[in-house]
Amino acid sequence: MSIPLPFPFFSVLLPLLAGGLTVFAFAPFGWWPLQIFALALLFSHTLSQDSPRATAQSGWLFGLASIAAGTHWLYVSLHVYGGLPSLLAIAAVLLLAASLGLLYGIALYLAARLARPFQSPTITALLILPACWMLADWTRGWIFTGFPWLVTGYAHTQSPLSGFAALVGVYGVGWLAALMAGALALLLHLRGRHRIALSLLVALPVAGMSLHQIRWTEPKGEALSVRLLQGNVPQDMKFTASQLQASLSLYQQLITEAPADLIVTPETALPVLPDYLPPDYLDQLANFAQTSRSQLLIGLPWTSAPGIYLNSVLGIGQVDAPAYRYDKHHLVPFGEFIPPGARWFVDLMTIPLGDFGRGDLIQPAFRVRDQWVLPNICYEDLFGEEIAAQLYAAIERNAPVPSLLLNVSNIAWFGDTIALPQHLQISQMRSLETGRPMLRATNTGMTAVIDARGEVSAQLPAFTQGSLAAKVQGTQGVTPYVRLGNVPPVGIALMLLLALLWKSRRGSKKG
Repeated sequence: MSIPLPFPFFSVLLPLLAGGLTVFAFAPFGWWPLQIFALALLFSHTLSQDSPRATAQSGWLFGLASIAAGTHWLYVSLHVYGGLPSLLAIAAVLLLAASLGLLYGIALYLAARLARPFQSPTITALLILPACWMLADWTRGWIFTGFPWLVTGYAHTQSPLSGFAALVGVYGVGWLAALMAGALALLLHLRGRHRIALSLLVALPVAGMSLHQIRWTEPKGEALSVRLLQGNVPQDMKFTASQLQASLSLYQQLITEAPADLIVTPETALPVLPDYLPPDYLDQLANFAQTSRSQLLIGLPWTSAPGIYLNSVLGIGQVDAPAYRYDKHHLVPFGEFIPPGARWFVDLMTIPLGDFGRGDLIQPAFRVRDQWVLPNICYEDLFGEEIAAQLYAAIERNAPVPSLLLNVSNIAWFGDTIALPQHLQISQMRSLETGRPMLRATNTGMTAVIDARGEVSAQLPAFTQGSLAAKVQGTQGVTPYVRLGNVPPVGIALMLLLALLWKSRRGSKKG
C-alpha cells in the first residue's frame, strides 16, 4: 500500500517519527502495540521501496530515533554529573544512537538485496525483514562489548508475547514482534487481503498467552525473608569526602535495624575500598550477621592485587563456608573501562572513572539457608545469555544451581528519568527467561522484588530512603532458554536467510 505523501516525508520524517514513537512501547508507558505499528509502518515503506540504499536510510533513521528517544537520559550522566558541555553531551548521545542505528540500516539494506530476486511481498515481510531485524538487535548485544538497552523484545514483558521468553529469550520475542509487524505491513501493502498475515496476527498472541501458563520451574525449599536497601544517596555527593561518613553510617543503620535471611545493599553502597573503611566497620556488620542469623550482600569496590580494582559484592554471614565475593564481569564502556583511543573524551568529564578488572563469567552463587542467590551488578542484567550461561554451567558441573537472581545497581547517574523503570523492565525479562525471581537493590530506584513469572510483587518508591522487606520463594528447574540461550533464534534466522540466499542464486543460475 503506497500512502500518498510527499517523498521527503517517506524518506526522512516517517522513519524518524515512527522510531521516536517506540519509546512509548517500553516502561514506564508500556504501550507495546505502538511498537508493532511503528515497525509495520517502516516495513510497509520498505515493501514499496525500489532502492536498497533508500531502505537502508529508513532503517538507520528509525534506529537512530528509537535509540536516541529511549536513551536520552544518557545526557544527564554526561552533562549534569560528568560536566560535559551541553552541546557536546547532546552530540555524544546522538552519535551513539546514530552508530547503533547503522545496524538497522545495514539489516534493511541486506533485507532489500536478498528480497530482490523473489519479488514477493510475503517472503519479504514474513521471512526476510523480521529475521534481519532480530539479527540487528542481537548484534547490538555484543558489538563493542554490547549495548542492548531497549532492543525490541523488552517492550513485551507484559504483552502476550512474554510467554515465548522462556523458550527463545528477549531476541526471539523481538523476532516475533517484528513478524507481527511484518504481517501488519503486508496487510497494509495488500489492502487487507492476506490470510497468512491475518492468521499470524491472531495466532502469535494466542500462542504466547498459552505458553505463559506453562510453569517451567517449581518452588525450591522454603521462602526467604529479604530486606533490600535503598539509600537514595545523591550521586553528586556519593564520592565526596564529606558524604562518605554519612553514607557509611546510613548503611550501617539500614543493615542493622532488623534481621532477615538476606539483607542486600545497592552497588558500591560503600564507595571506598575495604582498607579505607573504619577499622571495625566490616567486623561490626559480621557480628550483626552472626548474632541475628542474617546474611549480607554488600556492594563495594575491591582490590585483588596492586593496581587491580573490581566492582564487587561481598557476602557476610555464611557459617562454615569460605568468604564470598562476586566480581562484576561485564563492564560499562567509559564508566568502568576506557576503550582504546577514548581517553580524550573521558578527560573532558569530571566523573570519577577508571579501568576496573573483570570478574570471571562463571562465578558461584551465594548460599542463604537452602537457597542459592546469583548476583549481577548494574547493567549486567542486560545480557540474559550470560546469566543463562551461569545457571547452565552450575547444572553441567553438578554445582549448586541458583534459585534466585539478584541485581544490585546505582543508576542515580541518570537522575529522575525513564532509565529507572526501563531497567526494572529489563530485570523482568530475565525472570521470564529463567523462571526465577529477581531481587533488585538500588541506590535511587527501582528497588523491587520480581517473581518467577516476571511480575513485580513488591517495590519501593523511587528517590526515597528505606528498606523493602518481603518474602521470596526460590525456584528450581530449567527453561529452554537457560539450556540453549540465543542459539535457536539466531541459528534459525541465519539458516533461513542463507537458505533464501541459496535459493535466489540457484534460481538466477537457472535463468
